Amino acid sequence: MYGFCVRVMIARPEIIEDFFLQRGHFMNQLNSLILEGNLVKDAVLTEPAPGFKKCVFTMGVNRFYKNKNNEAVNEASFFDVEAYNQVAEYCSKKATKGRGVRVVGRLKQDTWKDTSGKTASRIYVVAEHIEYKPEKKTNENEEKASATAETTEQVAVEEKQAEPVPVEEAVF
Repeated sequence: MYGFCVRVMIARPEIIEDFFLQRGHFMNQLNSLILEGNLVKDAVLTEPAPGFKKCVFTMGVNRFYKNKNNEAVNEASFFDVEAYNQVAEYCSKKATKGRGVRVVGRLKQDTWKDTSGKTASRIYVVAEHIEYKPEKKTNENEEKASATAETTEQVAVEEKQAEPVPVEEAVF
């Protein structure tokens, strides 16, 4: 049998807070999210400082539900996403308009004073991990793939024609 003991301490919140702060214990607050949706436009890779890469894109997330009148409703939300360094480099290669993505990350808020002196802010998602759904095969993608295949075949044929065929003299 396992036993356990629970000690309940009833005190004012500031006393409990002081107790934990004096001992170096800090409560980590949760800031984590998962979003699934599609890219609204191609991702943009920049290098704001030497060696620091940043990839920015906007994703649309749909929510389908039925309202109180039992009517189907499609609610669309759009989120700005930023990825940094290695995630940003990979993102710039894979994140194209319309592609499905799953972003695991956190929310971040930037605040500043605008030209009139008012405080302005924006909230965006910082991507810590991005998964890319397979690209859908469309006519445009198939045309690109077939054009690439034809070009590769033409180059191979031209290389074969240009390359002299070695001829061995009669061995007999």
